[in-house]
Amino acid sequence: MNPPSYQQQTRDLIDGLKAVCASAGLGNDGNEYKIIVQTFLYKLLCDKFAFEMKRACPALASVDDWIIGWQALPEDAQQDLRDALPPETPLLTADQLIASLFNRQAEPGFAKLFDDTLIAIAVANNDIFAVQTDDKERVPLFDRLSEYVTGSADKRDGFVRAMFNKLVDISFERLFEQKYDFYAALFEYLIKDYNKDNGGKYAEYYTPHAVATIMADILVPQDQRGTVKDVTCYDPASGSGTLLMALAHAIGEGRCSIFSQDISQKSSSLLRLNLVLNKLVHSIPNITQGNTILRPVHRDPVSPSKLRQFDYIVSNPPFKMDFSDFRDDLESDANATRFFAGIPRVPAKAKDKMAIYLLFIQHIIASLKSGGKAAVVVPTGFITAASGIELRIRKKLVDEQMIAGVVSMPSNIFATTGTNVSILFLDRSAHDAVVLIDASALGEKVKEGKNQKTLLSHAEEQRIVATFNAREAVEDFSVAVGYDEIAAKNWSLSAGQYFEVKIEYDDLTPEQFAAKVAAYQVNLAGMFEQSRELENQIAGAIGGLRHA
Repeated sequence: MNPPSYQQQTRDLIDGLKAVCASAGLGNDGNEYKIIVQTFLYKLLCDKFAFEMKRACPALASVDDWIIGWQALPEDAQQDLRDALPPETPLLTADQLIASLFNRQAEPGFAKLFDDTLIAIAVANNDIFAVQTDDKERVPLFDRLSEYVTGSADKRDGFVRAMFNKLVDISFERLFEQKYDFYAALFEYLIKDYNKDNGGKYAEYYTPHAVATIMADILVPQDQRGTVKDVTCYDPASGSGTLLMALAHAIGEGRCSIFSQDISQKSSSLLRLNLVLNKLVHSIPNITQGNTILRPVHRDPVSPSKLRQFDYIVSNPPFKMDFSDFRDDLESDANATRFFAGIPRVPAKAKDKMAIYLLFIQHIIASLKSGGKAAVVVPTGFITAASGIELRIRKKLVDEQMIAGVVSMPSNIFATTGTNVSILFLDRSAHDAVVLIDASALGEKVKEGKNQKTLLSHAEEQRIVATFNAREAVEDFSVAVGYDEIAAKNWSLSAGQYFEVKIEYDDLTPEQFAAKVAAYQVNLAGMFEQSRELENQIAGAIGGLRHA
């Protein structure tokens, strides 16, 4: 497969679906977003089913119409074929597949037929593919998509026909043969128009591929690939799942179980798509929609009053958000140990600037197993804050020797925000030293629309990973420091504060030294003269002031 060619095909499909929505009066609103995401999900389920059927019966892949070939098999052979499918295969019938519906699009009531098909698929696959909310409700796979189109039945029929004309010409089947983080490559393109005035803000759901790669390669070094197994991976602010996908690929999809929670229904839908594509369907029951800070869903199976603890945690939590409506609820005794460093106060102004990421960091610490590892994206200001909750968190991490290291990233690594970020790595196993890397000088600056973005090359990503994993000190790039040294510098985690200060000396003869001093004296005398002239001008101007 040629990834750029595939990506362009997919972008063309997104643009095609958006054009269909725009022609129906749904341009750039939330319903358009639902239609596109759920249409992609329907397409993926159909192609996943086709892929598994052809893999179970290779003869079907060689016929002109595999659906006709499948239906021509004896009834007992059809049942044997179904029984041979992996358990994560979606349950579909022949008449629910895109090609079958495409052949019926001339029928009256085609939109209703499509909606009925989606609902039937959702019901049949509810146990496997439905996302659960924090109050135990299940979010079904599909809505009745044509009902978002206002107008007559004929208009809705035309809308659905137009969508099918876009879907029928592309196949995702080949993606199921490999590890492919669909939304890491395409998410920004998919939601580019929804970051505008009336489309909502979804940028928090996307994490750059470079950040995800660095996290995964440090948490699971190359020499450990294939040895880690039966582990749990968690993200309490999962978004579309880019970080979880990278981590699962590093560990091995069959060697880990994914757990997540995110307050957004949209992000839960996107993560579900990613799991379908990336051989992680077995983890869909662990994907939860809800408020992680207020009502964390994942609990200890033995002691439900306690948080479940995980082997690996990755997260790029929201940095600032108004949580004043439920802030006081977090003060309860039940949350006292979770938020050990405190809860940000509600400011008199700018409630949307409340530092909610500080709650996520504390939640992650409480959710990390003994011997577990975590990687968290934080504002770079967190690593040097001289007081407050930030300092109390860093002090605990140092006192309990939980820090593996910090990588300070280049500015504008996120195209959607100018906030400088660092990656905080935690490790509950013993470490003698903490690795601090200043990668701020790396990367190439590029323009994306009105935004500037920094792109790291693969070599630069690997330089960061190799330096970190080797726990290597590199001049003006990285240091390995002890916990006592960190405590002595007010628990700062900024690499620059630990770099060796170098003083360069020039060998001068007495004559050269005297000449330099004389030059300094001349320059200084000139500056003093300019200063006196400026003082006289100011005094004269003030003296000339008159009351009007």
